[in-house]
Amino acid sequence: MRAGNLLRQLDQRLLPPLTRAVARLGERSARSGVLTWAAALSAAAVLGTALWAADETPVGDRTVGEVTRVGVSDGDSVPGYLRSAAADLAALSESAPTAGDGTYALVTLVAYLPPQRLATVLGDVPVSAVFGRVPLPGRQTEIVRIPALRVPDDVVAGMDQVAARKDTEAADYRARAAAVDGEGVDERELRARYASGAEVATAEAAAYRTGCSCVYAAVVRAAPVVLRSMAARPDVRAVDPAPEVYRLDRTVFLPPLPEQRDVVRPPADTGPSAAATPTRRSEPAPDRPVPPTSMGESSEPAPVVTVPSPAPSSPEPAETAPPSVTTSPDTTAVEPPTPTSS
Repeated sequence: MRAGNLLRQLDQRLLPPLTRAVARLGERSARSGVLTWAAALSAAAVLGTALWAADETPVGDRTVGEVTRVGVSDGDSVPGYLRSAAADLAALSESAPTAGDGTYALVTLVAYLPPQRLATVLGDVPVSAVFGRVPLPGRQTEIVRIPALRVPDDVVAGMDQVAARKDTEAADYRARAAAVDGEGVDERELRARYASGAEVATAEAAAYRTGCSCVYAAVVRAAPVVLRSMAARPDVRAVDPAPEVYRLDRTVFLPPLPEQRDVVRPPADTGPSAAATPTRRSEPAPDRPVPPTSMGESSEPAPVVTVPSPAPSSPEPAETAPPSVTTSPDTTAVEPPTPTSS
């Protein structure tokens, strides 16, 4: 019951009796004393009601609207991020708030790995999701976030779903290209954009369908000692602990790509008809974190698309021709930088 309603009920119940009492005692010499007690009683009732209303716990989730970002953003230094992640991991206390169930962490890999290699690299550490991208040289490809509680089975199944979506996407691009009439400059450019999009989507579908070496990051949860042990493995580039994360659907993970070595910046697509390739975007969900990921030696994290997802996620990183680069980050997720292929 709201405080305003309670105050009105108090007025309705207390004031009439007090008024009658004052009227009956009006002739008495003690009238001033009764009025004083009545005023004090009314004030106490109002004060008590106000205090009770103030102590009410707000209904609902206090974290609504709050989003935690873990990883790198456009303009960040990749070496700086790696040093910061290592320092945070070393300082992580065994009594961290989430130590009972383990601490969430973003694990980035040295190179793109196939699903079958993940079990060896991640061991028996509980996994929530992995991040993948088809590293087509000089082409912009989509970063996807695949929920994966069982590795590698869930990763393989997720890749199959992405492949099916990419087939549909390629067919849509081809249909759009065929629907463009005219031979003007604008029409030819638009057809080239759609043809390029169909070409990239077809290549992505073929890669995912064969269980490509496309996974470059994962979200795990484990005790600090286990996370530190994982960071020492040869295929692991960084383990970025996030003890502040309690809900994955309110977290955006931004792992750097294996090619990134210096600063996260927008990627360049050097493939044929790249300038005409349509940017592919998808509605970010809280958990997808619009988890952008950076790409290329110099690239910016791109929003991640959660699998399964009917539409491609935000611009993906276009890979830059090698100067070689190292990895660094889904949520997943999930909001977020744009990836590039290298």
